[in-house]
Amino acid sequence: MTERLVISRLGQRGDGIADTAAGPVFVPYALPGETVTVEAVPGHPDRRHLLAVDTASPERVAPVCKHFGVCGGCALQHWRFDRQQTWKRELVIEALQSVGLDAPVAETVDAHGEGRRRATLHARRGAHDILEVGFAAPRAHHVIAIDECPILAPGLGGVIDAAWAIAEAVAPARKPLDIQATATANGLDIDVRGSGPLDTAMRAALAALAGKHRLARITRHGELVIQRAPPSLAVGPATVTLPPGVFLQATAAAETILADLVRAGAGRAKRVADLFCGVGPFALRLAEKARVTAADSAAAAIAALKAAATSTKGLKPIEATARDLFRRPFVASELKGFDAVVFDPPRQGAEAQARELARSTVPAVVAVSCDRMTFARDARILADGGYRLDGVTPVDQFRYSPHIEIVGVLRKD
Repeated sequence: MTERLVISRLGQRGDGIADTAAGPVFVPYALPGETVTVEAVPGHPDRRHLLAVDTASPERVAPVCKHFGVCGGCALQHWRFDRQQTWKRELVIEALQSVGLDAPVAETVDAHGEGRRRATLHARRGAHDILEVGFAAPRAHHVIAIDECPILAPGLGGVIDAAWAIAEAVAPARKPLDIQATATANGLDIDVRGSGPLDTAMRAALAALAGKHRLARITRHGELVIQRAPPSLAVGPATVTLPPGVFLQATAAAETILADLVRAGAGRAKRVADLFCGVGPFALRLAEKARVTAADSAAAAIAALKAAATSTKGLKPIEATARDLFRRPFVASELKGFDAVVFDPPRQGAEAQARELARSTVPAVVAVSCDRMTFARDARILADGGYRLDGVTPVDQFRYSPHIEIVGVLRKD
């Protein structure tokens, strides 16, 4: 059964929302002001499938990818780009207001650059036991086989063909695979997850295809299978050899922009703590002018940071430590003597660390986050401890998605 709805607004995931007598109804790929024809989604009374746009918004544009709407990787390719950026800034403002914070929020900075330098493709057996390699369908577990992805950086060129080849090489294991790929200076770095133990034939097949597909390294759950060249990246003044599956910002442009904002927020600080530091995208740049204490729970990332710092001339000392900052945050007494603290936690935020910072006397805190709600929560904790939120900058490295990166600068007089 079909029905017609008028879309009044967008939800926080980018879905169109129609306000009906039964309550809000969510329609993916619909825009405010549009009249649409939809059908029910079984088991989800508040959701509808979009069948047709009867009256289109003037802000509707043609998607850049032929897989849009079927592949679940993007949510907003149908919407004019400048409106997406305005909307994302509004989401940040709403998150701050939800915790009672009022601070200047800059215009959204476009950080797409050349595109995504990381991607995780999935390999699954679908109908009739046919192997499919691609991205997950929208809000579903089955895989949409793809042959292109226009939001990927040129450094990931060939990743889809490589993922297909890897999936076919380990097909005898008959297990669902996640194939995580990162573009590096020496080729693609691939970590295969979900295959189970690899037998000799599978290892030989993977080693053979590494050369054909310009793969720097293949690992299985971090265990080395074949390495043709060290998978390395320039990080500020340094060169970092990446641990398998390590976290990086989604785009190279975003890493640079975020690092510039962090350095501006730290100002003339002579001693800086970089918490949740990863492989050092901030620490290695901060160390050009300041002594840095860096910490992260990922021991392999810390080892990579130490190696990069040791081999880079002209840096001030970096003391890097593996430490679980959720269970063992830097307490207020440990923070004495720091001129600035930077923290860039995972999506769940840094609540425990924020509470200790709120008790400290550190003059400047630069908070970086990929989740606006946990950012707002942590900023509220700091504000309650006497910090003033001087400004917030939204950074858009997740083009065509509802996600936004945030940098906030807080100061204590």
